[in-house]
Amino acid sequence: MAWNWAAFTAAEPELSKIAEERFGASTHHVLATLRRDGSPRTSGLEVRFLNGELWLGMMPDSLKALDLRRDPRFALQANPGPGKDPGPGDIRIGGRAIEVEDPVAKGAYTQEVEPPEPFHLFRTELTEVVRTYVEDDTYLVAQVWQPGEPVRTLKRT
Repeated sequence: MAWNWAAFTAAEPELSKIAEERFGASTHHVLATLRRDGSPRTSGLEVRFLNGELWLGMMPDSLKALDLRRDPRFALQANPGPGKDPGPGDIRIGGRAIEVEDPVAKGAYTQEVEPPEPFHLFRTELTEVVRTYVEDDTYLVAQVWQPGEPVRTLKRT
């Protein structure tokens, strides 16, 4: 079963709400893709949570879009925001990006988001969501979710 954002939200509503708020706090985030030689590439990216999906939109023939067409694996890091206060913590999402070419689906996205045309649009299938934060100025806490599993919480001093 492929896990989209709606499936993740149904399974873990609290963590999904925190993740959406974290991504909503900034416009630009960091996407990691794989280059042809297998080395990582990081790029800036805007994301949208819309109609139960996490969407990645990109300029035509951008290197990140070409990377995802070749190898759909990605990691997405929420912008940490200004200053040193980690706030609600870091959120990372891993998965596969599937290019959307269906004109109806792309048209619905365009009506909501109004991206510059033309553009690449990818929907995501999640393989992991991780939240890392500091608790009581003492513990580093990682909440790790993977499809079909409950959230695991790890604490380190």
